[in-house]
Amino acid sequence: MPNEMPAADARFVVQMHDASHLHYDFRLQVGDVMVSWAIPKGPSMNPAEKRLAMMTEDHPLDYAGFEGVIPEGSYGAGTVMVWDTGTWEPEGSKPGRQQLDEGELKFKLYGSKLRGSFALVRTRFGSKKDGRSWLLIKHRDGDADPAFKIGSLAWSVLSRRTMREIAEG
Repeated sequence: MPNEMPAADARFVVQMHDASHLHYDFRLQVGDVMVSWAIPKGPSMNPAEKRLAMMTEDHPLDYAGFEGVIPEGSYGAGTVMVWDTGTWEPEGSKPGRQQLDEGELKFKLYGSKLRGSFALVRTRFGSKKDGRSWLLIKHRDGDADPAFKIGSLAWSVLSRRTMREIAEG
């Protein structure tokens, strides 16, 4: 049975990223990397809203705290905001890495904006060959919010700045 609270090193971060298009990078620390997904519409606290999450390359741990502007001409050029951060823990008896490898990770988030139980489920459509297409699903629990609107939370948990304020320096 997992502990009530996750270990201090099991971090997560959601970065709002205005690159070629606005999206949210959802990252979970698994071992010594941040396993990452791009979520076009961003995460939701509403269990009725399943969000497409496209798995991307793993990122180094120190990237979890990055907020600022990636210069033009660089990979991922654009403004990055730390939209939410906190810790996470896998749910169930299997370790997080094993659940990911099997294509369904159930976990709890302890963040400023995202809280409670979620699942990441690899889909059987879309990018079937490479396994990159996943869904992020909020479970029905005490933290669920059917009225959740991501646009009302468009500020950094680190600096309280908006994307425009970060872009301006």
